[in-house]
Amino acid sequence: MLKAKDIMTENAITLKPETDIVNAVKTLLENKINGVPVVDESGSVIGVLTQGDLVAQQKELKLPSFFTLLDGVFPLSSYEELDKQLQKISAIIVREAMTSNPATVSPETSIAELATIMADEKLYTLPVVENEKLVGVVGKEDILRTLVQHG
Repeated sequence: MLKAKDIMTENAITLKPETDIVNAVKTLLENKINGVPVVDESGSVIGVLTQGDLVAQQKELKLPSFFTLLDGVFPLSSYEELDKQLQKISAIIVREAMTSNPATVSPETSIAELATIMADEKLYTLPVVENEKLVGVVGKEDILRTLVQHG
């Protein structure tokens, strides 16, 4: 059975958390990739930046609804969610726009598990991590390519 190590892209393109958003967008577009791991100085994955994260910068900000009770005003949604939305919309560096603490897989993860994670979680860029360091990336194209090659 095929595993992540058999289909992953080694020496994957990565970004640093301090990379500016414009350069991050250029990296995704020029390399025709959906997402890229964000790594710290030690090579540990701290996030993933995807096209979806960048598109989210352009969406409308949804302000929380409020209700009043006995002269008090209460939000119907959390301020934390509003704060996250504001941070993504106003991001100027990767750290502010990326998805932190992303799902990762090991080199021994089966292709069936990879496909399940991607389908269930709607994730299309999975960093492959071994000993807390990035060793590769599996993207949805890698899964599809395997289907074509192995029927």
